[in-house]
Amino acid sequence: MRANCCSSSVHPANGSEEELPVGLQAHGDLGLVFTVASAVMMGLLMFSFGCSVEIRKLWLHIRRPWGIAVGLLCQFGLMPLIAYLLAVSFTLKPVQAIAVLIMGCCPGGTISNIFTFWVDGDMDLSISMTTCSTVAALGMMPLCLYLYTWSWNLAQNLRIPYQNIGITLGCLIIPVAFGIYVNFKWPKQSKIILKVGAVVGALLLLLVAVAGLVLAQGSWHSDTTLLTISFVFPFVGHVAGFLLALLTRQSWQRCRTISLETGAQNIQMCITMLQLSFTAEYLVQMFSFPLAYGLFQLLDGFLIVAAYQTYKRRLKNKQRRREPEHVEGCPKQRSTSPKETRAFLEVNEEAAGAPGPSGPTDGHVASGEQCAPAGLAAPLSPAASKGGAGLRHESHW
Repeated sequence: MRANCCSSSVHPANGSEEELPVGLQAHGDLGLVFTVASAVMMGLLMFSFGCSVEIRKLWLHIRRPWGIAVGLLCQFGLMPLIAYLLAVSFTLKPVQAIAVLIMGCCPGGTISNIFTFWVDGDMDLSISMTTCSTVAALGMMPLCLYLYTWSWNLAQNLRIPYQNIGITLGCLIIPVAFGIYVNFKWPKQSKIILKVGAVVGALLLLLVAVAGLVLAQGSWHSDTTLLTISFVFPFVGHVAGFLLALLTRQSWQRCRTISLETGAQNIQMCITMLQLSFTAEYLVQMFSFPLAYGLFQLLDGFLIVAAYQTYKRRLKNKQRRREPEHVEGCPKQRSTSPKETRAFLEVNEEAAGAPGPSGPTDGHVASGEQCAPAGLAAPLSPAASKGGAGLRHESHW
């Protein structure tokens, strides 16, 4: 089987809806409504996330695209390779192996932007990576599929959903551009929009999870091998992306961002490509895999967010315990707000971009040394102490 770059929107074998199984008919009936609703919500969500993008930082990523290059290497280098190794290791059938490989060759999904926001990642890098990977998919998807499909021979030709890629690009670029403009003109209002968008993003994730379960209720099969791969694949993608970002000496903030961008794939694009390329007979064997992958990548994302928020809360409590409130004469330091904690984490992560030895300096100790206890004078230098002794000696005489 070879990757066919035909952009036809309807495959002859899928032209009749009566040939589809019951589960796929339900997906076809409700899929249009779900796609339109999710596209509108995703557009509003990307507009709110665009309000967090600063033109200066975005231009810095474009001018020095080292982080974007690492992300693209993870997206179209690691993910197709991991998909191929999983398909060979589990000795999948050719049709099932193709489904796994298509998922690995898809670009990053916009769901990664939601998770990146909740782990205090680099939103400028996240949106840039999602956009660049979607653009690169126009050429990289056919290339990766051509390279990795030599081991299997099927009668069907793979059809790249160029129309779906174009719609995804439009839903990304246009709302983000409006969000960047709003952030540039009205920075105060953009912060309110961003908070609302974060809540909408959480609701959207729940909606996608519930809708996926409802639409897939007739498409699930007892193939434990595909379910196992759908569970392992996104987790391995997150770990591999994080390790590659760490090896290329990216900051901890960028490591988290690249990790989430690597494991989160565009599920809708994979489903569209399967429907365009295969008959209903083959779809029965492979349709459950992208649905299961989407649910498990949501689960992995929630676990990553929960782990990071727990770590962040512990770090904040540890910072509070280190405050020198017991020193007399020093004014009681105010508690750190969540916004300041986020800034504290980002500053320290950028400073610790490459792991290395760190000194025992502590900002709280330094601030405590500048404050002397009440009723005591500041320590004098040896010369001043000597001069003071001379003054006391002269006054005695």
